[in-house]
Amino acid sequence: MKSSIAVVADADTVTGFKLGGVKEGYVVETSQEAEETLENLIKGKKVSIIIITEKIGDEIRDFIERFTKSSALPMIIEIPDKSGPSDRAVDPMRDLIKRVIGVEMVK
Repeated sequence: MKSSIAVVADADTVTGFKLGGVKEGYVVETSQEAEETLENLIKGKKVSIIIITEKIGDEIRDFIERFTKSSALPMIIEIPDKSGPSDRAVDPMRDLIKRVIGVEMVK
């Protein structure tokens, strides 16, 4: 697997990352588009990190959890979009860190 980064998000987020040097950016507007794009990226083994917005992550949570339970790479990282962070009961990044290194991060 190549060590590269892809962004799957709304147009503004993808544009920002492309301006920052990320070459692979995929604009998605529906949860179905997001799932299809993630599935293609995962199967293609082209990237080691996939960045998605929290909003998209919340919409396709079941898909993400099915994948992350079976594989650590590519790593799926959720970030806030331009509207700011989502209010969540469970933090996916905290769960990822706990699963990967075996230690729970406390606030």
